[in-house]
Amino acid sequence: MKFFKQYAINFLTIGLVAFGALFNASAQLIMASTTSTEQSGLFAHLLPAFKNATGVDVKVVALGTGQAIDMGRRGDADVLFVHDQVAEEKFIAEGWGIERFAVMYNDFVLVGPASDSAKTKGKDITSALQKLAQTQITFISRGDKSGTHAAELRYWQMSGVASKGAGYKECGCGMGPALNIAASTGAYVLTDRGTWLSFKNRADLQVLVEGDNRLFNQYGVIVVSPSKHPHVKKEIAQKFVDWVISHTGQNQIASYKINGEQLFFPNAKK
Repeated sequence: MKFFKQYAINFLTIGLVAFGALFNASAQLIMASTTSTEQSGLFAHLLPAFKNATGVDVKVVALGTGQAIDMGRRGDADVLFVHDQVAEEKFIAEGWGIERFAVMYNDFVLVGPASDSAKTKGKDITSALQKLAQTQITFISRGDKSGTHAAELRYWQMSGVASKGAGYKECGCGMGPALNIAASTGAYVLTDRGTWLSFKNRADLQVLVEGDNRLFNQYGVIVVSPSKHPHVKKEIAQKFVDWVISHTGQNQIASYKINGEQLFFPNAKK
C-alpha cells in the first residue's frame, strides 16, 4: 500500500510539472519585431511591465521589418511590432494579419562624420542624398529589407538620382552593426533616432540631417491571423495589443528615456 501511495504521489507530481510546463508554454507570446525596438532598449523597459500586468512572457525575435513580416506570413510569430506601414497594410490586405494598430513614432536621422565633407547638414534628406551621390564618400545601407532600409530606398527615389554613388555599400545587417561600421569608417548612415540615442560607439559621428517631415517613422502592431495559422495564440497576442495601446502601455512607452531624452512617442488612437 505504501508503494502505491508513493507511486500516486510521484505520478501526481509529474503531472503537475507537465501541466506547469504546458501552462508556461501557452502563456508565452512570440513577437517578431524590428531591431530598433530591441536595440534601443525599449523592450527591456516595456515587456516586464506587460508581464507584471498580465503574467504573459514575450519572446522577442528581432529582425528587419521585412523579415519580421515574413515570420508572420509563415506563422512563426503570434504578433508583429514593426515600422513599414506600406508593407504592414499589404500584410493585412492579404489576410495574414487581423488588424493594424498604430502604437508610437519617432524619426529617422542621417548621421555622418563631424567633418561632413559631403556638406549634407541641414533639414532636407533628399538634398543630402543628392550630394552624397555625387561623391566617393561611403554611405552604409542596411540592405536587409528592414523598415529603415525601405525608408532609405524611398528617400533615394525621392532624390531623383540615377546612381547612389560609388561609395554606396550594403551591409545586410541590423541597425547597431550598420552604425558600428559607419563609426569605424567615417561613413554616413540613415538610422532611427531611438537606436542612435542608445548607441554608445559613436566615434565622431553626429546627426547631420533631421527635422524633415518625410523622416517621420511610425510603428504598428498586428496580431497574426489564426484563420491562416490556427496555432497562433490569438487571445494572448490580442492581450498584448490591447495593453500596448492602452493608457498604461502608452505611458510606459513615453517614460522610456536615455539621458533624459524620450526615444519613442506614443500615438495609439484611443
